[in-house]
Amino acid sequence: MAREFYSRERLAPAPAAFHLLPFKFTRFHGKELLVNEAGEFLFAPPGTVAHLAEERFDMRSGLYQDLKAKHFLYDDSSSPLLDVLAAKIRTKYDHIMGGTKLHIFVVTLRCDHSCEYCQVSRQTESRGEFDMSAATADRALAMMMDSPARDLTLEIQGGEPLVAFDLIQYLIPGAKALASERGKNLDLVVCTNLSRVTDDILLYFRDKGVKVSTSLDGPAFLHNKNRPRPGGDSYEKAIEGIERSRAILGKENVAALMTTTAASLDYPVEIIDEYVRRDFHSIFLRPLSPYGFAVKTRHRTGYEMGRFLDFYKKGLAHILEVNRRGYRLVEVYTQILLTKILTPHSTRHVDMQSPSGQIWNVLVYNYDGDVYASDESRMLAEMHDRTFRLGNVHRDTRRTIFTGDSALRTFEASCNQALVGCSDCAFQTYCAADPVYHHATQGDMYGSRPTSGFCARNMEVIKHLFSLIEENDPDTMRLLWSWIVGEYAFSEVTTCV
Repeated sequence: MAREFYSRERLAPAPAAFHLLPFKFTRFHGKELLVNEAGEFLFAPPGTVAHLAEERFDMRSGLYQDLKAKHFLYDDSSSPLLDVLAAKIRTKYDHIMGGTKLHIFVVTLRCDHSCEYCQVSRQTESRGEFDMSAATADRALAMMMDSPARDLTLEIQGGEPLVAFDLIQYLIPGAKALASERGKNLDLVVCTNLSRVTDDILLYFRDKGVKVSTSLDGPAFLHNKNRPRPGGDSYEKAIEGIERSRAILGKENVAALMTTTAASLDYPVEIIDEYVRRDFHSIFLRPLSPYGFAVKTRHRTGYEMGRFLDFYKKGLAHILEVNRRGYRLVEVYTQILLTKILTPHSTRHVDMQSPSGQIWNVLVYNYDGDVYASDESRMLAEMHDRTFRLGNVHRDTRRTIFTGDSALRTFEASCNQALVGCSDCAFQTYCAADPVYHHATQGDMYGSRPTSGFCARNMEVIKHLFSLIEENDPDTMRLLWSWIVGEYAFSEVTTCV
């Protein structure tokens, strides 16, 4: 006798009603892209949102089950799923928990380079009055240790910090001793152009567990143009310093960052190939920052955001091809955004958080003891704009800094969930606010999204990544997933040099 299966309706009858959960949507390549509060997304047929809003949806369809599984709606059988959604949202915002982790010490403004895109009003090497004093260092360390965070990073910057190596030798033992007393874990990073590095300095760094971050803007002709120094040999100095640092510190403890100037825009392949040739396995295709001394030279080094986006897309395509050939190379900006798009996790990258990571996740202690909301806001102060100066280590405590007018104004503008143009954007969950950028470029820390370079850049890059996700090429997706899981999972990127 033939046996028949019961219908789905008899085994699992359709629910009587459903309720919508918060989500945003946009049209995307002839479809509708829905994104919920936890960053989960779904490509849906045209008309899906209208049918949901009008409550005329087929609750037996596979699309209904997908919408329910990804937390766009719920019905009378959804209670456990809502608990999962709550956990994902908590995870998405875990960067605001635990206190400030990254603490940047600007030990000097002196530098031997004269980079046109430099964001700092650097001083000549003879200007010792622009060095941090021991008394200021002590006060800054005490404030750093007052953070409730258990895991702290002390990042030493300049200028060129190696011209004040004696102060580095003062800071590091003091920081390690205080961290031990307070039961904190301490990471140490020195951001340097490596022109003055010696074996003795590197041996000291090795013994103290210090990592090095440097700049590499591309092949010799480009690096030397972007980062001039007396003798015209900044590239040669950088490469020699990188190899010497790797030999003593270990390859894993030496990182490099590049900055995209107008001169860089025609050479994405050459820049990337230089990183491969020098055996780096990550590269951050980051745009020029509109702060500090870079503003004065923007007519020579600056460019429209559209040109950077073309540079980024060509660069990413080449990086994917490099990976397909068998060389592991992660593009960090892509890694940050994919972590936010494809997982419930946040990242520790200050500029791509909401509420903003400024103050919450980073504090900057200038050579004179002034405390700033971020490295970028310290750069604004070098151009006499002290909007984001939070206080001074000699006059303030962590409590007065976090409750002062400057901090509170920054906090108010730091949540893109409540900003005009962001609150109803489908990509809001993946993006950020960055009040310092908008104050610098628009004179208003809240910003206007239609004319925001920050918005234009992130919107276009997010759309480009969703195009790759929609195409769902197995080889490409395998590579992209490998950037955010396992050995190459997201790690904090230093903000210098």
